[in-house]
Amino acid sequence: MSSSKKIFICLALGSLGLNVSNLLGVTAFSSPAISRKSFRIDPRTKSKLTIAGERQLVNRHTRLSAADNDDPNPGGLNQWGDENDREKPFNELGFFDQVREWFASDEGKEDVKTYTTSLAVALLLRLLIIEPRYIPSLSMYPTFEVGDQLAVEKVTKRIRPFSRNEVVVFNPPQAFREIVGDSSRKAKEALIKRIVAVEGDTVEVKGGKLFVNGVMQDEPFTAEDAAYEFGPVVVPPGDVLVLGDNRNHSLDGHIWGFLPAENVIGRAVFVYWPPWRVGTNGMY
Repeated sequence: MSSSKKIFICLALGSLGLNVSNLLGVTAFSSPAISRKSFRIDPRTKSKLTIAGERQLVNRHTRLSAADNDDPNPGGLNQWGDENDREKPFNELGFFDQVREWFASDEGKEDVKTYTTSLAVALLLRLLIIEPRYIPSLSMYPTFEVGDQLAVEKVTKRIRPFSRNEVVVFNPPQAFREIVGDSSRKAKEALIKRIVAVEGDTVEVKGGKLFVNGVMQDEPFTAEDAAYEFGPVVVPPGDVLVLGDNRNHSLDGHIWGFLPAENVIGRAVFVYWPPWRVGTNGMY
């Protein structure tokens, strides 16, 4: 590199406040071709050049610092896309969006699985094993009162024949629907009565008492003696005869006849509501 070029480089770097003349292997202003006398710099000009260089360094450092503060991931890839900017907190989403987010979450999937399993088990229990029933009238008073809720089991009817004095819930037979009218709401409601005779029995009601096969029955669960006469009749195969415990205030078998055993939904096993009536009193 020629001495002239070295001198101009020293001048340029000197304007930035750097002394690099020794690094270039020259002494400033000592070239044999240019004397110190012929190439002198005004001290005021040198001072201005040094100050200008310092300002350039300060401005450059300020710009770099500002850029670092604006960039949340300096020196790396910016992964903050528009998609994240559009996300909202769950409580600010609309109802249907919240439902969709809940179904898509792991918690929602687990809850749906739990609810579905519980519902399936409950429906299976009600369909095949046990179901609740509500007492709407006084036809079975005093065994049941209006508002009592009881459990009806549906399993043993398939494996054990019906017996006298059992309380059963059943779908009304055709004769009952003809009396109340097929369009009546009562024609579609399940009924609850007590079996007083099974197939092959001879039944008669006289003097207010019930006789089965010529034997007067002890019935402590009835409200009062019957005020009507009935029979004698023989219960046909596959049928039972049912009467209400409130004998004079019950639309039962002494009016509409025999009940097909296949109409029976299940046996009443216990009252579970209200709490002060919980138990199996009167159910044999």
